[in-house]
Amino acid sequence: MKASRTNESQEKLAVDSCPVTQAVGSVHPMPAPAELLSTIFGFDAFRPGQAEIVEAVTAGHDVLAIMPTGGGKSLCYQLPALSRDGLTVVISPLIALMRDQVRALTAAGVSAGALTSGNTEEETSAVWQAIEAGELKLLYIAPERLASGGTERMLKRANCSLIAVDEAHCVSQWGHDFRPDYLRIGGLRRALDVPLAAFTATADAETREEIARRLFDGEPEVFLHGFDRPNITLRFQPKDQPRRQILSFAAARKGQSGIVYCGTRAKTEGLAKALRDDGHAACHYHAGMEADERRNVETRFQQEDGLIVVATVAFGMGIDKPDIRWVAHADLPKSIEAYYQEIGRAGRDGAPADTLTLFGADDIRFRRQQIDEGLAPPEMKSADHGRLNALLGLAEAQRCRRMALLRYFGETADPCGNCDLCEAPPELFDATTEVRKALSAMLRTEERFGIGHLIDVLRGTGTDKTRRFGHEDLPTWGVGAETPKHQWQAIFRQMMGLDLVRPDAERHGALRMTDPARPILRGEESVTLRRDTIRRAERRPAVKQLVGEEDAPLLSALKARRRALAEAQGVPAYVVFTDRTLIEMAETRPETLDAMARVGGVGATKLQRYGATFLSVITGDAPEAPHPARRKLAGRTEGAIYDRLLSVQNDLARGETGHDKPMSCSSAQLAKVARAPADPDAVARIIGDRHAARFGAAFVDVLREN
Repeated sequence: MKASRTNESQEKLAVDSCPVTQAVGSVHPMPAPAELLSTIFGFDAFRPGQAEIVEAVTAGHDVLAIMPTGGGKSLCYQLPALSRDGLTVVISPLIALMRDQVRALTAAGVSAGALTSGNTEEETSAVWQAIEAGELKLLYIAPERLASGGTERMLKRANCSLIAVDEAHCVSQWGHDFRPDYLRIGGLRRALDVPLAAFTATADAETREEIARRLFDGEPEVFLHGFDRPNITLRFQPKDQPRRQILSFAAARKGQSGIVYCGTRAKTEGLAKALRDDGHAACHYHAGMEADERRNVETRFQQEDGLIVVATVAFGMGIDKPDIRWVAHADLPKSIEAYYQEIGRAGRDGAPADTLTLFGADDIRFRRQQIDEGLAPPEMKSADHGRLNALLGLAEAQRCRRMALLRYFGETADPCGNCDLCEAPPELFDATTEVRKALSAMLRTEERFGIGHLIDVLRGTGTDKTRRFGHEDLPTWGVGAETPKHQWQAIFRQMMGLDLVRPDAERHGALRMTDPARPILRGEESVTLRRDTIRRAERRPAVKQLVGEEDAPLLSALKARRRALAEAQGVPAYVVFTDRTLIEMAETRPETLDAMARVGGVGATKLQRYGATFLSVITGDAPEAPHPARRKLAGRTEGAIYDRLLSVQNDLARGETGHDKPMSCSSAQLAKVARAPADPDAVARIIGDRHAARFGAAFVDVLREN
């Protein structure tokens, strides 16, 4: 392969320079893929692994191909499409990606089109005409289009002979980019009875198994062609004035195209402005922007050299730009798959590219909360925590980062010489004793507590909680007093990164020991940690939290319930309760509806609608449902009066002697009396003369007392 003409990563260059003499439509006999590679796409040879995938897909086999970003995935279904009779439908998750590929194919003389919500009326009309005429070879559609029964009928009429699925990991409900409509693809394949080829760059063994199960009836041919991107330099740094760190990283690469990923929309806007103020061409991108604004950024990034896009994860999956020279993460990604996919957008042309990922305790806590507050079932949350642990392991790695990254994807490698740890190996120390102390503290507290409480036990720091649970009498009380709190925090973080401990989502983040930790606890194995990480932790200021550390798990649980309710209603989360209200709930922990009603932001309507469900999160039990009339008085003085009236009524139900005929007022009447003046006539008008004769005087006495 000529170094100057590698495929996919320089596809646009090849399309522009390659002489194309005819459009590819319905051509007989169909040309061979190797011939098309040269005549249409202008490449002299396949990249490693491409030829066998193209051969299998062209032969009509079901295929699952895992290839690194920049490895030439698109040609592995485009070439078979041009070598086979009929139409190939390509299911792709992003409009930008579809439009980029259609433009490139059309420029190369290939009859290709896309049916997307971003089409102009003229574009859509042209696609339909090409389909009706039998000229279209590749049709790109979004998975959401499969919800329409008309799509299946249209593909049958159009002689669809192959389904190609790009970004196939989106079918995985365990994955980081799950798209529910991808679940319809298997049904489409069965209805059309055609072969299917699925492609992705990010799929661990579990995700590969799920892709195969959901897209194919039998076992597809699986091609696993490596995850290594040796041209990309890997760097991680603890956060230390992160804006300054990003600006410094960008300054050393001024004039080069780059992407900065941020955890929030607001941060994208602020950091983009800081980069512009520092002399860079930069713009922000996030899902909250208008569609036209996002398209403008996408177009600029494709067309302008040296532009920096500061974005949330909403940007990038469909970006087909070969010369992105660097990718920086201003915040820790949510999983190792997301990290791999996002850094993979750099250096798709095979030339050197740099990456930088910043991380800190606040990132770890944020990502944990995202998982805990999500709507996924417990087993999925546990898997997500495991994926995050793998990323933390990469961030806290002690040897070559590339070895750690590839090991996660089931590959082995020698030290790369192209990561920060190869350039400057960290100082390590034997932390077996400290880790055994931490594990012992977890077990003696029955694995019911988070890091903050465990550190209090280890350091012998007395709190209301340690006294309430009797932990000051444990053998592990104070055994780690000589180790400062911030060092214990770093030790626990590295233990999480090494997957020695994991948070238990069902116990609001309480740490539990994993199997790999047991030999260490028994003294059969040792453990080594990074000393430089601990020293850095000393210099990092504490992150101000919304609530105290011990209330944070409950706040996460309350937010998760709020999110579920908001999504069910299709409203923003704050419409249910604001953060401030949930913080007060977490701190005051109301146990009754009356107590809940006294929390700021909980009005009568919200108490009636949401009070019981949030109480169940706080107390762990569903509260007994009060009569609606009583519930309306919750948190008010009249509620206490109602309860007193009910008690008096029970005492007089059979009269003062206890032998009269039973009599009682309705709950609605009691509620009205609770709001009435202390006047016998007013009470009689509410409950009637007969009931007033028995209860009137006692009820008036209750009203007068209040």
